Amino acid sequence: MNKIQKFISVVFFIAIFVVLIYLIQNYGIEPLRNKIESMGIWAPFGIFILRGVSIILPALPSSAYSLLAGSLLGFQKGYMTIIFSDIVFCQAAFFIARNYGRVPVRNLVGPKAMKKIESFNQNQLEENFFLMTGLLMTGLFDFLSYAIGIGGTRWKIFTPALLISLLISDSILVAVGAGVSQGAGLFLGIALLGMFALATISGLAKKKMPK
Repeated sequence: MNKIQKFISVVFFIAIFVVLIYLIQNYGIEPLRNKIESMGIWAPFGIFILRGVSIILPALPSSAYSLLAGSLLGFQKGYMTIIFSDIVFCQAAFFIARNYGRVPVRNLVGPKAMKKIESFNQNQLEENFFLMTGLLMTGLFDFLSYAIGIGGTRWKIFTPALLISLLISDSILVAVGAGVSQGAGLFLGIALLGMFALATISGLAKKKMPK
């Protein structure tokens, strides 16, 4: 199961990269964005689903979709797409773990990822809202959504922590994608500020993590 997930992850990432390079080389970024806009709701919906699958199956890369959303949809639409997807599918991961326990989670993520999820449980995140929020801002938010659910954290505690973390962390890569594709210093400035805030909060969270 774990080897299959790794293989799918590598193939999936390479395929997205190759397709994106091909489209940019053949159409250019502006014609490509115009093509995306002509698709209406289907382009954001496609990124929404792909990002969601990468959360439910953490072996798949998720950061690429933030860059993709920013570069193809622009910052505002890309940011909303990624945040909405993260809220929906992180909540789904939380509810699967909270209501059904370890067995279905292990079947979804595989034994190696399950060990990482179990390691987060040892830190008793449900007792420390700040630590929970800080860790959710990292790239491990998908694993943490499962871990927090398994740990028995209540929904009304998990949800605000998730929302706060996503508002900060999702802005960074989406802004980078938008800034690179549009050559806009503003978006890259947003990304730098977001990275600074994320590094500060993550550092404080790690200091509060039980040994």
